[in-house]
Amino acid sequence: MVLQLPTPVGPGESVQLEMVWKAKIPRTFSRTGFRGDYFFLAHWFPKLGVLEDTGWNCHQFHAGTEFYSDYGVYDVRMTVPENFVVGATGKQFERKVNPDGTATHVYHQEDVHSFTWTASPDYLVREARFEEPGLPPVDMRLLIQPEHAQQADRHFEATKACLLHYGKWFGAYPYDHVTIVDPAYGSGAGGMEYPTLFTCGTRLFNPFGGGSPEGVTIHECGHQFWFGVVGNNEFDHAWIDEGLNSFSDARTASVAYEPTKLVRRYLRLPGSRRGFLPVLFEDIEMSRVGSDGLDRYRAAAASDVPDTPTYQYFPGTGGAISYSKTAIWLHTLERYLGWETLQPAMSAFYERWKFKHPRPEDFFDIVNEVSGQDMSWFFDQVHYDAVVFDYAVQSVKSAPSELKGFIDESGALKYVEPEGEPTSYRTEVVVRNNGTGVFPMELLMVFEDGSEVLEQWDGRYRWKLFVHEGTTKLDYAVIDPERILLLDLNYTNNSKRIEPRDRLPSRKWGSKWMIWLQDLIATFAFFI
Repeated sequence: MVLQLPTPVGPGESVQLEMVWKAKIPRTFSRTGFRGDYFFLAHWFPKLGVLEDTGWNCHQFHAGTEFYSDYGVYDVRMTVPENFVVGATGKQFERKVNPDGTATHVYHQEDVHSFTWTASPDYLVREARFEEPGLPPVDMRLLIQPEHAQQADRHFEATKACLLHYGKWFGAYPYDHVTIVDPAYGSGAGGMEYPTLFTCGTRLFNPFGGGSPEGVTIHECGHQFWFGVVGNNEFDHAWIDEGLNSFSDARTASVAYEPTKLVRRYLRLPGSRRGFLPVLFEDIEMSRVGSDGLDRYRAAAASDVPDTPTYQYFPGTGGAISYSKTAIWLHTLERYLGWETLQPAMSAFYERWKFKHPRPEDFFDIVNEVSGQDMSWFFDQVHYDAVVFDYAVQSVKSAPSELKGFIDESGALKYVEPEGEPTSYRTEVVVRNNGTGVFPMELLMVFEDGSEVLEQWDGRYRWKLFVHEGTTKLDYAVIDPERILLLDLNYTNNSKRIEPRDRLPSRKWGSKWMIWLQDLIATFAFFI
């Protein structure tokens, strides 16, 4: 709605508005509402638009994006049944018991851009404190479901990991408190961020090492930095929050919890996205990016230009672009520039834009400034375009230099093998750019005697031939040997051997297919 004021508000002046409204609390959907005695209220009041240089931004809500509002000071009073535990944005300054069996909770918080609260008689309250030299202390308050009480310490440790590493890498958490909420089963309120409060999500059978609830806890706590402190426009540029945070939480998890384990779950309940019983718990060191993130990126790599307003992304691809693609190009940028360059750039972005509303250009300008390099060629491809990266080793050849060629009677080129052991080899490697993106590449040639040759390629044009004269035969060649370009869509074509040496991969997949076929036949046999 738009309210026309009777007189204009001049520069430096203020106006006080009073608004009365009523809202009926729904059954929980989109993380707001009630389920039994569990209440979670987010984005529940009329918000002011954001005054920008170009005027008032009063963007309507779109289901594929999140929210955008300005920073302010909140004084909120919530009256609930006396036996209910309340958690909210900010700190509680008063709790008054009323004669009618209710209690009024008073909360206050400055420098936040929204206010969220929850109430339930079932919450167990646990408290802990984050203390680390060089960072301000933070009081942590956990509201956890009774059936998850044994996981309280895991929620605290994950929150501490976030406050520690984000704080040291980017800048200190500016508030002295945070509330961690374990939402009720089936409430649909899990995995979401709000100022000084966030929701996690766990399950009853949840062995340590599989990334849950640690992963969601770090991610949602991380939003206190990217979203809470740096308040970008989520409607238009959600990646500034979601992508930077996905990159940051993956880096934090890799430092705090690696090696992680693979947990596979079956016996999925109706309406559940994942199974609830772990039947396989393997010691597998997972990539920092994660297979899920890579798969989501591959599915939507060229679906839309990331500079498109987020709410206008091609349907179903917003999450893959904002979260996965952004995180992967940030990991690529880290490997290209080095963490010693990217970390101070992200720290400068955090410090300069805290309690403000940055745009994409603000992040790019700071990276260029701190790195001392013009990285526009990179940002033009990953943000202002939807290019595809796919570099490959197309062919390898390594033969004695003394080979003499001749044309036989059929017109075919034939070679005469030299007598004795060859004294030199001519190696030819053809690399190809199968995509539309351009990125500097390295080509590593490894020879049978263990020697190596590293070549440089600017990555332009469709292909390039590399020739090497040496005393030994080529074993294999690999492009991007350090795997700097994580944006490469097909990493399996990045290397090639002169001769296959190991049939293990084919035997492994053949065995899997045979087991699947055996299970299928056994299933059909059950019905015969």
